[in-house]
Order: sequence, then structure tokens, then C-alpha cells
Amino acid sequence: MKAIQRNTFIKRAAFACGALVACGTGAATLSAPAAFAQSAPQGEIVIPDDVKIFGNDNPNLRRATAVVNGAVITGTDVDQRLALILAANQGKISEEEQKRLRLQVLRNLIDETLQIQEAKAAEVSVDDAEIEQSYARVAAQNFNQNTQAMDAYLKRVGSSPDSLKRQIRGELSWQRLLQRNVQPFINVSDDEVNEVIDRLKASKGTEEYRLGEIYLAATPETEQQVEGNANQIMQQLRQGGSFVAYARQYSQASTASVGGDLGWVRLGQLPGEVATAVRDMQPGQLGGPIAIPGGYDIVYLIDKRQVLTADPRDAVLALKQISIEFPKGLSEAQANAKAESFAKTIQTAKGCGDVDKVAATIGAQVVANDQVKARDLPGPIQSSILNLSPGETLPPFGSLTEGVRILMLCGRDDPQVDSGPNFEQVMAQLEDDRVNKRAQMYLRDLRRDAVIEYN
Repeated sequence: MKAIQRNTFIKRAAFACGALVACGTGAATLSAPAAFAQSAPQGEIVIPDDVKIFGNDNPNLRRATAVVNGAVITGTDVDQRLALILAANQGKISEEEQKRLRLQVLRNLIDETLQIQEAKAAEVSVDDAEIEQSYARVAAQNFNQNTQAMDAYLKRVGSSPDSLKRQIRGELSWQRLLQRNVQPFINVSDDEVNEVIDRLKASKGTEEYRLGEIYLAATPETEQQVEGNANQIMQQLRQGGSFVAYARQYSQASTASVGGDLGWVRLGQLPGEVATAVRDMQPGQLGGPIAIPGGYDIVYLIDKRQVLTADPRDAVLALKQISIEFPKGLSEAQANAKAESFAKTIQTAKGCGDVDKVAATIGAQVVANDQVKARDLPGPIQSSILNLSPGETLPPFGSLTEGVRILMLCGRDDPQVDSGPNFEQVMAQLEDDRVNKRAQMYLRDLRRDAVIEYN
């Protein structure tokens, strides 16, 4: 829920780039009358001698989709942003949904243009060198690539480096404008901060939830249409669509800029209808659309924990992974027998100090890692491995193609009790919340006063 966040553009770029999208072209064959037949060097391409061009159609002309206070947004701009969303969703978006996304992308580009224009009018500048540095950080931190490889990737998925750099410029410009024109006028008293801290302490041990949200505003006149849109978004998400990407494009909440991440909240902070749905959800589940006053909510439960209580899943584990490969052509029955024999052999090892020697007798490989967070392991494994004592193993897992593996617990550092946010952190959170609300009003005023022409 942070409006002023230095790494926002990195998060937005991280969800935007995630997979390659293959693009193809189709061609139609037209038959020409015999009177136009010729033996020109064009081969089967038939062009009459008295060719006449109807209209003034320059194929190199970039037509404006919208003109915002004199600034042109082209169809190419929209296509390149849409390509990022398609990449994030691995191209699994129907044509009908792509049409809806194009309209949303256009609205986002209009807002971005207004933000850049307002920053420029207020003499808030972002140097090209800063844009390049931010772009390089996106490439390195999110894709482990240099800028040249990042350039090639963006072009490969149908986008461009300029499109992503413009997005970075828009976010930095808006953040700095808010820091200068809004944030200095936000006041949060010490009493308000202490009240929040007292409430946290009073709720110690109760559950809190980290949620993603997509909020769609609705009026009585638009309620049916908005509900239909919400159901279509839910369908796309269930089919593997990126929640972060859809939150960025569709959500009308202030959390849209960070992919819908609402952060950690307690049920009492949520609308009653949402709280009822979230209470019975498990991490990784979607809920909605949920009718709430003023619109509809789609929620995604990222995680849950107990307030001011150490979470066992934050334990740092020392693990050894023992693995063997199956010979090619092995049947499933033979693989099961081999896996069972492998497990029995490893169980004879007397702890982690002895497992390497035992594994060597059957040609198994051993890999060690003493910095594994239990939280980062797959859900089904988390609870099982936290119940192990050092030297014990999980049942074998794997496949015919990847072989079979066994995890052995060698040690565990349990997390310390969470003391909760300090005074400064709570103060910053409250200030950010209020900046968010002012920012929404600011952007609404810019939209109201804008002169926008559509093609």
C-alpha cells in the first residue's frame, strides 16, 4: 500500500517480464482477373501497369490512438505494453480478453502521460542517466541479464526497451512529484502511531493475512457490467493468468501500482464480506468476486501468520539432498522398486555425517545447503520437514525422467519472536496510506482537466 516506494518500478517490471511469446503472421491469397496477367519479375505477384492508389495510406505512418494534451499515444505504444502482459501470462489470453486489456492499457498510458506532464509542469525532472540506471537494475535484479540481453528479450516478446523506460520515467516522475507536493503536507501524530502499536500488541497471537486485491468500482447503473468483468478476470486467473499483471491493469485500488499487494492485514481491517471469505481460505487460493459497498473485490491469499508470534516456517534449515537417476527405458514398477530400495539404503545412514559414505556405495549424489528457509519449500513439504529431527529423512520423491530424491534434515535455526514494526515503521506506513489517498485525488483532477482526443 505504499505510494512512494523506490523499487515500485522494479516490481512492476518484474511481473511484466516472465516468458517468451511467439508471434506469427498470416497471409491471404487473392486471385486476379486474367486481364491483369503478366510476365513481370514479380513472379506470381500481379500488379497492373495502370495501378492507382486510392486514398493516402502511408504504411510507415504511426497513427495516434489518443492525444493527451497534445502528446500522442500510438497503437504501437499500446501493443508494446500489451506484449509485456502477454509475456507475463505466457500468451494464454484469449482474443476477447486481449481487446479488453488493450483498452485498459490505453487508460494506463493516458494516466502515465498525465503524470509525466504534471511533473514537467512542476519542474520535477528525471535525468536520462537515472532512467538508464534503473533499467540496468531491472535487468540485473529481476532477470540476471545485462542491458543488451534485456533489450533483446523485450524485442523478442514484441515490446521494446523504450516502452519499459517510459514506464520507469512515469513512475519516478510521479513519485518525486508526490514527495514534493503532497508528502510534506501529510501529518500523522504520535498518538495515532502509539494507538496502532497498542492495537498490534493487543492482537498478539491472532492471525493476520497477506493479501493481493483487485478492486473494481461499481455504481448501481454499472453493477451488472462490472460483475461480468470481475467474473471474466477470475476465469483468466484460474487458467493461470498473472494476478500481479491483472491487478496492475484493472484494479482501481491504490495498491494497483504494486501488483495489488495489500500487505499484512487482520480480518477486522477488512470489509465484512471480504473477511468472511478470507477466513476460510488457504495460502495460494483465490476468492471472489466479492460484492462490497462500492464495487467488487477479487482477493488472493499470499500467506498468513500469527501477529507478533514467531512463525515456524521462518526457520532456516540445513538440508542434504540425496538423489539417483533412473536408467532409460525403466518401467514404472521397476522405478518404484528401485526407489524403495534406495530409501531403505539411505535410512541405514547414521545422520548427516554418515550419509555421504552410504550414498557413495550406491552411486547416489549428495548436495548440501544450510541456508534453506522452510517457507521457501513447496507447501506439502513444509509441514513434514518441520516435524523431523536432525538425521531424519522425508519419503522419496521424483519422476521417471528426473530420478528420485530424498531430503535429510541436518539442522534447524528457529526464528525469534517477531517484535512487530517499530514507531518509525508504523509512522511511515500511516503517512504512505494518506499519500495514496491524496495521490488518487490528484490524478482524478488531472483526468478531469485533460484534453483528450481519440482516433
